[in-house]
Parts: sequence; structure tokens; C-alpha cells
Amino acid sequence: MNNFLVFESQIRLGSFIVIFLIMALWELKAPYRQLRLSRIKRWPHQIGLILLNTLAIRLFFPVAAIQTAEYMQQHNWGLINWLELPPVIAIITGFIILDFAIYWQHVFAHRLNWFWKLHRTHHADTDYDLTTGLRFHPLEIILSMLIKMLVVVLLGIPPIAVLLFEIVLSGSAMFNHSNIRLADNFEFTLRKLIVTPGMHRIHHSIQQFEHDSNYGFFLSIWDRLFNSYTHKAIENDQNMPIGLKIFRNKHYQRLDNILKIPFSRSLY
Repeated sequence: MNNFLVFESQIRLGSFIVIFLIMALWELKAPYRQLRLSRIKRWPHQIGLILLNTLAIRLFFPVAAIQTAEYMQQHNWGLINWLELPPVIAIITGFIILDFAIYWQHVFAHRLNWFWKLHRTHHADTDYDLTTGLRFHPLEIILSMLIKMLVVVLLGIPPIAVLLFEIVLSGSAMFNHSNIRLADNFEFTLRKLIVTPGMHRIHHSIQQFEHDSNYGFFLSIWDRLFNSYTHKAIENDQNMPIGLKIFRNKHYQRLDNILKIPFSRSLY
């Protein structure tokens, strides 16, 4: 399986492009909510931020999490490597641990004021579509990578698990932020396992008590286990306001102002 790691950059990029195009076409054909700003006005700024984040990762992390995981595996360092688990069990365990870690990272991003100032760049989007799932401030992206690499180093996450997690994480972020509607019965069944657009859309509600819930990014079990699950928004899901009250002005959707959001003194 490690032979796949030779092509990990191509695999991740190819997966990202395919999922992005599928979700973009789905949203175009059958949008669930009416957008406040058109794609033409909004997407250049969202995509510009994605490119900035990619550049930041390349500059600050010449050695990525996958290469770090390979190094740990080669030297038999980290808890999972010490336990000498069967490869499949080690990969599944590593994947679940990474998803568990990002759940708690997300919780603390809402509970710690300094972290929230970074994370609210994501929540300041007043629309909800697949690009919302990729809208993070470069400083938060750098911090997230540091946290992920720390987990990889301490626990010896297998490199294949890291690769799978990165593909699933970016794909699920685009899926559960997408402006689509799933049939209610299917959606409520699916969210018992993974985070769906209907479940995560509540997390982007303008109501603070709602956006302080449904923290999961891929597996939905963590919200149920730790009592942070909200089943349904108070307002109609199709019309409820999205975003943060202090960033409702349209100029906060411009790239230059998006980058300034963490430095605003107000918290909400």
C-alpha cells in the first residue's frame, strides 16, 4: 500500500478536483438555498483564499504530515507503531483518531477566544456552499497543520491513514457545506454515520447557540457522544440566516477583508 504514497500529491489533487466538480455541478443543477451573492462575485475571493492557504502550507511545511508519518513508521516511533497492530487495524484506528482530534480542535476553536478570532473567518461567510468548507484563514490552516502533525508524531499514525484522512476531510468539507438537499429520510439516516449538509448547516446558523453545536467534520458520532448535537434548527433550514451578525456587510466577502477578520476586536 505504501507504493501509493509515491503519488500522494497527485492522488490528493485529483480527488479534490473530482469532488469539487461533482459538488459544483450538483449545486448548479439543484441548489437548495438562494445565495446572497452570486458565484461570480463570491467565488474569486473564496478560491483566492484557497490558493493562499495552499501557498502557506507549502512555505511553512516543506515536509507534510504524510512524510512525517512515514518517518515515524520507519523508525517505529509513536503509540500505534509500538503496539504493532495489524496494518488494516492500524489504518482504521489512525483514521478514527485523526477525526476525533479534529472534532476537539473544532470545539476549542469555538471555546477559546483567541482561536475563535481565527476560526470565525470560516463562519463569516453569509452564504453556504462547497467553497464555505474551504474558507479558512491562513493562520488557522497553519495551526491546524501543526496540531495534525503533533497527533501524527505522538501516536504514530500510519501514512496511509493520513493520506485517506486528508482526502476524506477535504471531500467531506465540500460535501457537508454544499448547497444541496438530500431526501429527508436518507439525510437523517446518513447523518447517523457521517456529517451531512443538513446537519452541518445548523452549525453555520447566525444563532450562537446553534453554531456552538454540530462540530463534527466527517463522523457524526462525536457530537452525539459529547452532547453537542443539534437535530434541527429553530428557523426554517432553507431560509435561516447564515454567518455572524458583525460580519453581515457584503464587503466582508472580499478577500482583503476576509484576511482582516481575525484582527477585529469584537468576538461576535
